Amino acid sequence: MRRELRKAALAAAAGAVALTLALSGCSGSSSGDSSASSDRVLRVWAGSQTPITANFNPFAPTVLHAALGPIYEPLFFFNKTSDSEPEGMLAESYEYNEDGTVITVKLKDGVKWNDGEAFTADDVVFTYEYPGNENQYFVSAEATDDTTVVLTYNEPQFTNAFGILGSTWMLPEHIWKDVDDFATFTDENPVGTGPYKVDTVTDASYTVVANENFRDEGVPAIKTVQYIGIDANQSAQDLLAAGKLDWTGMFIPNPDDVTSNGIISWINTPQDPTVLYTCSNADMGCTGPQTDLAVRQALNVAIDRGTITDKAFVGLAATISPAYTLMPRDEKWLADPANAESPQTADAAAAGAILEAAGYTKGSDGFYGKDGAPIELSLTSVDGWTDYNDAAKLISEQAAAAGIKVTASTVQWQEFSDSRQNGTYQLIMGGMIGTSVADPFQIYKDWFSSQATQPVGTQLDPGDWNFSRYSNPVVDEAVNAAASTNDEAAKKEAYATIQTAIVNDVPYIPLVINATQTFYNSKDFAGWPTEDDLYAFPPSWGSVAAGYVLQHLTLK
Repeated sequence: MRRELRKAALAAAAGAVALTLALSGCSGSSSGDSSASSDRVLRVWAGSQTPITANFNPFAPTVLHAALGPIYEPLFFFNKTSDSEPEGMLAESYEYNEDGTVITVKLKDGVKWNDGEAFTADDVVFTYEYPGNENQYFVSAEATDDTTVVLTYNEPQFTNAFGILGSTWMLPEHIWKDVDDFATFTDENPVGTGPYKVDTVTDASYTVVANENFRDEGVPAIKTVQYIGIDANQSAQDLLAAGKLDWTGMFIPNPDDVTSNGIISWINTPQDPTVLYTCSNADMGCTGPQTDLAVRQALNVAIDRGTITDKAFVGLAATISPAYTLMPRDEKWLADPANAESPQTADAAAAGAILEAAGYTKGSDGFYGKDGAPIELSLTSVDGWTDYNDAAKLISEQAAAAGIKVTASTVQWQEFSDSRQNGTYQLIMGGMIGTSVADPFQIYKDWFSSQATQPVGTQLDPGDWNFSRYSNPVVDEAVNAAASTNDEAAKKEAYATIQTAIVNDVPYIPLVINATQTFYNSKDFAGWPTEDDLYAFPPSWGSVAAGYVLQHLTLK
């Protein structure tokens, strides 16, 4: 799901050790062996570093990927790669009342949890009432019969269908009612409705096996999936090239290095924005030069995005809109065509003009400052994320050409995660979660609204993503207005307000729509998403989508 989880890579090292770890415990034939049998293990790298810790709690920041989709499921599947109707998973249909405050959900009959207990309307009510799923507009959930649940809110929720129905993990009441603290519960033996259940967990890998109680007969066809912990991109790449890894989402500058074996195929589906997080709002506790709007605006125009695309992302990234509309999919929601894409070339003169208008002067060293204090910004990225590390270095050089001092450095994953969660940073190379429907509302709500953030020093709540600590009452009001209507013209008006604010305020400085490469074994397995049939977002780390893809796979 997250760029930081899917690309958990340190320095490229110890390939032989990674290979040994990866293959320990594997059963069935290896890739490339024509004697592939019914017990063929699908081997996946979804980004888990070693040592692996058993944590399948869907509320946990360090949740293992198999929990989200293969084990736990929401009521509906939303395909983020297309403008299509959601697919019923545990439910058959949903319907809003006239003003959007009530959603009536019809559940499927005969669904069971993987421990054999019946999945009921009471479980759904329990899930929506559970503290970890707090929604400020939520009023009540009621089971009106065995297969009908009525969700009531005090404000219209037309635009939040995905958040409510497509990303709320259903919880078994008979298990979770006894959980005292959902934030610290590791859930080592998770009970879900998905196609798989946990079998074994070691420091080096974990294995899930087919859920014999799954609702669809004969699904999943692949009975065992092993998630392998690998601590370096290069080690994962070596395993792919050797035919010892079957599915992963990762950045490989030259895909031919792993596809020439005749086993692995690949697809690129750019979806997720790559940005510079800025801790932006001083009144939320942020400190540093980046809290000055002029500094953020100057840095935004000092960046040469074309060079970053070519050199850091080897031409595989797509251009980004500063309005965070995914083009051309979301074109109808873009208020100002001038915001279709961020500038692709640097404008050092414009950057200098912005700073000078704000009272900054250039010193003898060529860098801007004010009142004797130079602009000095620290930019961090995760050690081993080579594309992000390269982009950070380029940004540092481009900023220097505009008189802005940016020092790029790398940190370990945990330091990155802690600083982002608590707001104790200035600039971070990071990713956003792209919208799961053809509508930018999800990004506006999750990444730009005040309800999705906390003051610096307080960790964000589960499911909140406004790491920039951006708070703008104009944006908050427009987000609420968009959520309150099913009228397209009214939504466009609200989005225009949001876009004007965030394009001006740049709490996240847009860079590219990141390349999202998926590598998969097309020799032994069939049913993968392809360019001709992109029925789901294909990477192995995709939340919900990964479980949906696994339901479609078969052995050749």
